[in-house]
Amino acid sequence: MFATIAAILFGLALLLELLGESIQDLVTPRALALAGLLFLALHVAGYGTGWGGRWGRRR
Repeated sequence: MFATIAAILFGLALLLELLGESIQDLVTPRALALAGLLFLALHVAGYGTGWGGRWGRRR
């Protein structure tokens, strides 16, 4: 889930960078890239993967 969000944010950052645009000086390509890195880090850390809380429940 978070990896998909990161990919979308990276794509938007690339598109804005290629066009040389920003959205109201708040959403810049750099801000989107940093948000993408945040979601990528959350994905790598295991959040949003659906595997949380299942360790150690063997019977």
